[in-house]
Amino acid sequence: MAYDKFEILRSSAVPLPIENVDTDQIIPARFLKATERVGFGDNLFRDWRYYPDGSPKEDFVLNQSRYSGKILVGGKNFGSGSSREHAAWSVYDYGFRCVVSSFFADIFRNNCLNVGVLPVQVSPAFLEKIFAAIDSDPKAQLEINLKEQTITILNTGEQESFDINVYKKENMLNGFDDIDYLLNMKEEITEFSQDLPL
Repeated sequence: MAYDKFEILRSSAVPLPIENVDTDQIIPARFLKATERVGFGDNLFRDWRYYPDGSPKEDFVLNQSRYSGKILVGGKNFGSGSSREHAAWSVYDYGFRCVVSSFFADIFRNNCLNVGVLPVQVSPAFLEKIFAAIDSDPKAQLEINLKEQTITILNTGEQESFDINVYKKENMLNGFDDIDYLLNMKEEITEFSQDLPL
């Protein structure tokens, strides 16, 4: 499944300054029955967003109209817990293209990269600067430059670099998942196979 190319993202951000957000909080286990990567956004943070009767919890950040954007800013150790791919699917399906944190669980990080969500790990100090900028102005813009591997708080100009696997970076820049990457090399693979001895 191909995704939109990720090159430079400029967007306001949704702050979730909670540490140790695990995958069961991101998408509760009762919503894991579906096998297609659509429809999960409705249940992103379901138990934090809604009361049991389905009415929204006004104090939860996704239900507050002053916050919006394609970037989710979470606390330290985001995506811990079980390895469910559905957590990354729900983040993407909701509309986020980037999650920022000072630390990600490895499996969640890789699942995000596989579905077109860029996990940007920053220093704890820079994360606090981001939260402060959003607190000061809910419409504050961040710029994520994947090619240069930088994240910038546009209101202040403060910037930090982030790391990413080279293979995953190229895939995101081209809008590829792992299958698309192989299909893009179909001619080269065919030529190589023809040169192999039987």
